[in-house]
Amino acid sequence: MIEHDPHPADAATHSKPLVGISMGDPCGIGGEVIVKALADPDIRNLGRFVIYGTEEVLAGVADAAAIRPYWFRLSPGEDVTIGSGVVVVDFAEYAAGFWVHAHATAEGGKASLRFFEAAIDAAKTHTLGAIVTAPINKKSWKLAGCRFPGHTEKLADALGVKRFTMAFVGGGLCVALASAHLGLFELRSRFTLGMVFQSIEQLHHALTQWFGHQRPKIAVAGLNPHAGEDGQFGDEERRVIEPAIEMARNQGITVEGPLPADTLFTPRVRMKYDGIVAMYHDQGLIPIKMLAFDTAVNVTLGLPVIRTSPDHGTAFDIAGTNQADSGSMKEAIRLACRLASRTCPPATPSITLHDQ
Repeated sequence: MIEHDPHPADAATHSKPLVGISMGDPCGIGGEVIVKALADPDIRNLGRFVIYGTEEVLAGVADAAAIRPYWFRLSPGEDVTIGSGVVVVDFAEYAAGFWVHAHATAEGGKASLRFFEAAIDAAKTHTLGAIVTAPINKKSWKLAGCRFPGHTEKLADALGVKRFTMAFVGGGLCVALASAHLGLFELRSRFTLGMVFQSIEQLHHALTQWFGHQRPKIAVAGLNPHAGEDGQFGDEERRVIEPAIEMARNQGITVEGPLPADTLFTPRVRMKYDGIVAMYHDQGLIPIKMLAFDTAVNVTLGLPVIRTSPDHGTAFDIAGTNQADSGSMKEAIRLACRLASRTCPPATPSITLHDQ
């Protein structure tokens, strides 16, 4: 076990963003990808990090990967100054039995909820510059009695945010989704001008405030084949998407569309734009995963705190086998640090690790 370093870091180190990382489901690969990602000195040098999870899981995956532990361990409820490096807030009561039940369980759901709630509490006090979330299992959360389907909805509710947008960065693309976890047959009855306008507006804000584009150019995909082809294959383009685009233009946003999705993501077309709004989950995610399967990052737009996540799940089938690729987690941490450094003042190095 590594002892906590009592010596404060210098001012330059304190200027680095303080990023909270929730470990996700202890039965999945969250702990493994976190340990592997932060084992890279270049990633660790980007900020200061607090991992909310269980030290036993992290130590186990480090041993399997022949990585020497590089973190300080603390218990919930301790006051600590995080001058540099990595601190693990160890919820030790959830450590037993990890990987033994590499599938959806109420215990895994309760643990990952506790880790995430601790990170949310720190974000509410403006202690953290960003949150990075390792994968959870939605069924596990449901088994644990959680009414939220995932990180995004729970975080938005905790922060009092009603309007938020799921987006993905990777492979040279920045794609926002007008609708996310919604069945295709449900989409027709719930497809509104407001959801399309919101995704355009929040993507524009992110491109200007987070990514530094002075006048970003946004493309909007159509919903139907050939973007409806003048109403021959559906009227959603005329009835919903075009009015939303006109509203965005009236707000001074540079936006084009609706464009046929089957050509929008081709290299010749997509390179014209700084961001793309897709109408539904797979329309946006298939191109992202084709271009950046191991490095794509999920980022939530519209929140008062930066939140990123690797674009993969718990991968129960390989948990505990030292086979997980940490590329997407590295990129999620890298993006969180980059955005926090751009948008936030230096976070205070002092943090109280509340035990609820």
